[in-house]
Amino acid sequence: MALVSQAGSSYGIQTEMVRSKAGQIFNLSSNLEALRMKENLAGFSSLSCTSAKKTNILHMDSARLERKRGNHVVVAASPPTDDAVIAAEPLTKEDLVAYLASGCKTKENWRIGTEHEKFGFEFGSLRPMKYEQISELLNGIAERFDWDKVMEGDYIIGLKQGKQSISLEPGGQFELSGAPLETLHQTCAEVNSHLYQVKAVAEEMGIGFLGIGFQPKWERKDIPVMPKGRYEIMKNYMPKVGTLGLDMMFRTCTVQVNLDFSSEADMIRKFRAGLALQPIATALFANSPFTEGKPNGFLSMRSHIWTDTDNNRAGMLPFVFDDSFGFEQYVDYALDVPMYFVYRKKKYIDCTGMTFRDFLAGKLPCLPGELPTLNDWENHLTTIFPEVRLKRYLEMRGADGGPWRRLCALPALWVGLLYDEVSLQNILDMVADWTPEERQMLRNKVPKTGLKTPFRDGLLRHVAEDVLKLAKDGLERRGYKEVGFLNEVAEVVRTGVTPAEKLLELYHGKWGQSIDPVYEELLY
Repeated sequence: MALVSQAGSSYGIQTEMVRSKAGQIFNLSSNLEALRMKENLAGFSSLSCTSAKKTNILHMDSARLERKRGNHVVVAASPPTDDAVIAAEPLTKEDLVAYLASGCKTKENWRIGTEHEKFGFEFGSLRPMKYEQISELLNGIAERFDWDKVMEGDYIIGLKQGKQSISLEPGGQFELSGAPLETLHQTCAEVNSHLYQVKAVAEEMGIGFLGIGFQPKWERKDIPVMPKGRYEIMKNYMPKVGTLGLDMMFRTCTVQVNLDFSSEADMIRKFRAGLALQPIATALFANSPFTEGKPNGFLSMRSHIWTDTDNNRAGMLPFVFDDSFGFEQYVDYALDVPMYFVYRKKKYIDCTGMTFRDFLAGKLPCLPGELPTLNDWENHLTTIFPEVRLKRYLEMRGADGGPWRRLCALPALWVGLLYDEVSLQNILDMVADWTPEERQMLRNKVPKTGLKTPFRDGLLRHVAEDVLKLAKDGLERRGYKEVGFLNEVAEVVRTGVTPAEKLLELYHGKWGQSIDPVYEELLY
């Protein structure tokens, strides 16, 4: 049998069971000899992607197996590692490196995976959606538009349809994780279809959705907590490692794009370009200037929040620019990022502050003697939050949530820059002499000053003009007539006025210093 599982991202992991001639069943992931690369991984060449890909790194997700309930398929909550087939041999660091390398794809197989979050609210009161309303909405979408339900115990916590999934962030933010698609036309059509389906059910319930980067009106105590085990662990841990982590969990929304690479060398180039330019994306999409009904002093409060959420797992990753950087160095970093949890016997076990390196050695204090599976590694990678994140693809994570046109513009920007070799090289040439201090300065200042942030002998806006031209050129060369998706961004660059500054102008003018009109202005 072959199953595709969704673990909250736009890329699933294929699972296969193979029956031998003697009738014995083998799980491909349990044969870790196929995984283990005996060659010296310190010099892991760009060719190792191909060899790693041939190993078919697969794992058993039997807790995600679908079961029928009524006429609808019900999918058990991810991440279900407790029913994984026990590996024949313990995982090694080389296996974790090979897991990342298995993401390499030839250029014709590169895809675009877009994810976005939005705030649901009640018409009239403008209060955040409660879980009971979210449950009704998810059930309604499932019934009307034929989605499979994702359950955690008795709670519906998401939906799945093909390679798309809908999930809930800690405060009920409604997230679409899109399928890996070939063109931006398909991506934008997917977003439009999703918004149509959500609105069709939500409007009948008196619910609307807001496209903004930070909750503009309500305090944290007003936000409902979703019934997901992992969020309870995170909620208790966040105040120990930063002052703004709970705001990140409960009051932010983002849009991000997931993009492929062909080799280790290609991954490195895209990772560096993405990190260097992430502050420009933050500025172009800045859309979170309000907190609890008033201007908060930032253009992107959402971006600022990440600077004091948990600096062990967030930030600009200066080591990516080291000559020695590659898959192995990212694994070394991830091994020492403190864990949140391990999932066993359908329960989340609190492992906060412990490391995957200890887990690999069987020395995890919360599970003494227990060894990790590839599922555990996959889950751990989802709890690391840098501005660009490496899994078996790269995630661009620097943009605020916003209205639907901007949900199409964000992937357009990065596809134009990173999926065209000429534009990518031009970007790398442009940022080659930027110092770690300059990159960090942009990261720190852009949330407040946006495109008006001073940079060298000008403003960041001037750099953004060059970046936009490269993105347009890259999309032109792709040949899919996708340049129009950059129109939203082009207007921001042309005027130098970010979306947040437009909202502030409305707040101080037409809105008469009331926040409530934003719910109409940015209604999907």
